[in-house]
Amino acid sequence: MLFDPKFEQGTLIKRYKRFLADIQLPDDSQITIHCPNTGSMRHCLFPGEKVWYSTSDNPKRKYPNTWEQAHNDVGDIIGINTGRANELAAEGIAQGVISELSGYASLRREVKYGSENSRIDLLLEDEHRPNCYIEVKSCTLLEEGQGYFPDAVTTRGQKHLRELMEMVRLGHRAVLLFVVQHSGITSVTAARHIDPDYANLLQQAAQAGVEILAYRAQLSPNSAFLAKSCPVKL
Repeated sequence: MLFDPKFEQGTLIKRYKRFLADIQLPDDSQITIHCPNTGSMRHCLFPGEKVWYSTSDNPKRKYPNTWEQAHNDVGDIIGINTGRANELAAEGIAQGVISELSGYASLRREVKYGSENSRIDLLLEDEHRPNCYIEVKSCTLLEEGQGYFPDAVTTRGQKHLRELMEMVRLGHRAVLLFVVQHSGITSVTAARHIDPDYANLLQQAAQAGVEILAYRAQLSPNSAFLAKSCPVKL
């Protein structure tokens, strides 16, 4: 996807109240921007490093600018906006980048499903094959050269794994897709040291027939797209 207008640049001062961040602009003025990330953003917050933000002309928005990307202290680019992961996944499917998910007639988003009152990120449908339920997760946690998910305990993520296993039991296809929004991550594994329950459920899901995929995003202030798959270590 191309960003039009392209993202603006600033320098991170701090993130606070989860959804807000203060940044310094090139003219030394300061603004507060929206932070579209509900996670801990562990190892993604580097005060004094570059950040990029998108702008909106919506007069109803209290904070018209949205934090999109960041640099860490070694120059990696990190996608902060978790909502971009779903967009990248849908685009990657439409363009045939995610070969494992090609060949379906239609794609729908945010469809209600499951016994725990969930909404699936992406639903692929075709009259000649079972429905394919896809849960998308943005992976940005890098520790000692390894990419991890999640970056905080996620009961919601645990629920999604249970829902995907239920879809397999009902005869559908179910996929957990990690979209890697960190240029330094080359493989993904469950963060057992952060959320052991999620790690256990991920193994159970894989054994139950849920497909686990990971694709790396190529990020810049001008564009973002899925480039290639990367290993998932269970």
